[in-house]
Amino acid sequence: MRPQDERPEYDGQENFASSFSRELKNFFKIVLLPLLPIIIFLLLIYRCFVYVKPNEFGIKQVNVGFNSGIQTTIYETGLHFLMPMGIEVMHRFPRDMQVLELTNYSESASRDAHKEKAAHIQTSDGFFVDVDVTILYRISDPYKVITTIGPGKLFEDNAIIPKAEPKLKEALGEMTTEEFYNSPLREKRAGYALELLNKELNPKGIIVEHVLVRYFKYSEELQRNIEEKKLKDQLVFTNQSKAKASAEEALVKKARQEGEANIKVTLEQGKAYVMKKNAEKDLYVRSKIAEADLMVNLADARKTELINLAYQNKGSDKLIGLKMAEVYKGIEVIMLPSSGQYGVNPLDLESSLRIFGVGQGKE
Repeated sequence: MRPQDERPEYDGQENFASSFSRELKNFFKIVLLPLLPIIIFLLLIYRCFVYVKPNEFGIKQVNVGFNSGIQTTIYETGLHFLMPMGIEVMHRFPRDMQVLELTNYSESASRDAHKEKAAHIQTSDGFFVDVDVTILYRISDPYKVITTIGPGKLFEDNAIIPKAEPKLKEALGEMTTEEFYNSPLREKRAGYALELLNKELNPKGIIVEHVLVRYFKYSEELQRNIEEKKLKDQLVFTNQSKAKASAEEALVKKARQEGEANIKVTLEQGKAYVMKKNAEKDLYVRSKIAEADLMVNLADARKTELINLAYQNKGSDKLIGLKMAEVYKGIEVIMLPSSGQYGVNPLDLESSLRIFGVGQGKE
């Protein structure tokens, strides 16, 4: 009875398997078979072409053939053909700026930067200081990089990282502990470290653009001693500045007093000059008035002289008669006989002249 009961279940499983097999064959024939050339083409592209990004260089390495080895051509952005099966390989290097952070505070570093511990530098006076430094660099010649350093990230591991701290020690180690607080000198020594790194890395195709000393830290006890000494130095400088300010203030006061005295002297000189000019003006006016009075007096005297001369010349008797006739001007009414020997007719000019002694033919 049991074998008869299990037979239908077995037949159902067989029918499902055969049906699934048919569906799978149909799917392969209808879907996969038409897409097979496209899949092969895409695989061919994937295996035979490589894409160089906009921020990358490409250097081709030929592993099989007559021209095997690293090729000198630098490939720019785009798709580039490669022989498959490892016959040719494309090495890619970053074109953009790279950042190396030497710091003990990773949270303050750039997100995409390569991070290493802070540079541990011994100063020229025997103390140690941990210096946070940011180094900005870029690859200028990827062919030199791959031939002198190697492919991939070896330019970091075998070039910039092992050279950074020794060059920083060589440049910054010449400073004393206190000189690290001198920012112009610190920047100058960082520039010297930049020169040393470029001298080492330029022949390998790497250019260091900037060396930035961001932070430095001594041991806590040394830091406290330096800060106390700096505070004392600042107090000395403050006192010196105050003394210098007092001296300068005294000079200013003296200059102000001298200036005020000079102003008073100049004002007095000005007043004296004005008085002198006023006196000269008065003298000039008086002399001109005297000259004018003299000229008027001389003219009056000349007029009198000319009048006297006129009285002495011909016709002067008529002039005298006319002057005598002016007596009539103030008389309003006069009673005189108008006929006879002593008669007077004021309208008779000839008779009036005779009365005043002016003869007709008299000179």
